[in-house]
Amino acid sequence: MDAADILTYLYLGLGVIIMFGPVLWLVLSSFKTSAEIVHFPPRILPYRQDMVKVEGYDNLLPLYDVTMKDGSVVRLAEVFRLGLESQLVDPKKPAEIIKVNIKQRKAVEHVDFGLDNYTEGINSFNFGVYLWNSVIVTVVATLLTLLVNSMAAFALSKYKFRGSNAIFLTMIATLMVPISTILVPIFLVITKLDWNNTLTGIINPTVATPTGVFLLR
Repeated sequence: MDAADILTYLYLGLGVIIMFGPVLWLVLSSFKTSAEIVHFPPRILPYRQDMVKVEGYDNLLPLYDVTMKDGSVVRLAEVFRLGLESQLVDPKKPAEIIKVNIKQRKAVEHVDFGLDNYTEGINSFNFGVYLWNSVIVTVVATLLTLLVNSMAAFALSKYKFRGSNAIFLTMIATLMVPISTILVPIFLVITKLDWNNTLTGIINPTVATPTGVFLLR
């Protein structure tokens, strides 16, 4: 393997990282808590702080490794934080409150691919109905788009007739029209056909697309 091959693989590897790195980051972030997402500096893997049940406290308390004045490290549970001061207790002897600067403590964490974000999202609305609607719209719209666009592309590519180039150029020119300018006419047509709040009203406007005809041609 010469230098050109090495540079080629490095270039391709960099391209893979640039293209799929954000996707991997989004997937891993879906397992993170809200606090972990805003953690700085950001971390790739999802971490979760260890919690402990302490006698005399109703809620679980977060664990920290605290560096004491003599240099020793003690594992304590935080009860309360006020500004730069953290009030902690020994889980085994919770009677005494130990006050330290927040810079003296380090959170005890472990890698945890929690599913809380997924379960909360699924339980917060009728996920099954929404997923089924999305599948129907995606599959039907894709099939109809391929059918209609392929017929138009076939006619423009295989048959030579007067005005074929003009028709094709006109279709390409519509790509420059912003989608926002046709939203109101589309809505009026859907309303006139009584397709409001139906899957038909979502599928049909996307069937014939100039992009599809261009690519298939």
